[in-house]
Amino acid sequence: MTDLSGSVEQSADILPQRLSIEHTNAFVDRHDAGKNHIDEGERLQAAIGREIRAIRSRYGLSATELASAAGISIGMLSKVEHGSISPSLDTLQALSSALGVSPTALFRRYEENYNAVFVKAGQGLNVERRGTRTGHHYDLLGYIGSNTAGVVVEPYLVSLSQPLDELPVLHHDGLELLYMLEGEILYRHDSNLYRMKPGDSLFFDASAPHGPCELITMPIRLLSVISYRAAWQATDGRRSKCRRR
Repeated sequence: MTDLSGSVEQSADILPQRLSIEHTNAFVDRHDAGKNHIDEGERLQAAIGREIRAIRSRYGLSATELASAAGISIGMLSKVEHGSISPSLDTLQALSSALGVSPTALFRRYEENYNAVFVKAGQGLNVERRGTRTGHHYDLLGYIGSNTAGVVVEPYLVSLSQPLDELPVLHHDGLELLYMLEGEILYRHDSNLYRMKPGDSLFFDASAPHGPCELITMPIRLLSVISYRAAWQATDGRRSKCRRR
């Protein structure tokens, strides 16, 4: 098990970057242990109920029509669809026959994996900038790689406690949301400058150059949420170009 008590140093100067498999696996391993798993029987019941309701809706059948076709009461069907009872094999056979699908089709949603990541305060995966950029930290607050949405989202708590030798310029694929929690910063996106204070937010296309131009009041804490579809690599400029217009 990777030791996550300290920082994990990335291989390039500018962060955030797409996380390595090693880092994301370490994050998942660390936080999976704290989950309270619901009973598998309850999860199966709920999954079967969701699938029956979805197929019924897709075919435009009312609950009364399906219950009648399957030879069960409307009350029984309601309990099955809401996952409040464990249906017998005979009931599943009757429902699948009425819906025109195989009995195994009713288990499809049980096989899907719906992930969630819970992170206790102060226990995010800490990623530091290299070299002289001390006092600039990214705490990864969660990571789910494979998901039904087809979108990867990386939420970071960014903390700046000391002046930086050089302010970075980033650009990468996807979208990014910044939400200020503490301090004050002058932030650049493309040719525009934004003076951000606690409670302010900035949502932007991350393919344009962006990054901090001036650290006005420290310490600074902000939430950064990056989303993207395809693999990307952050690219850095050599020096921030923050001319006021």
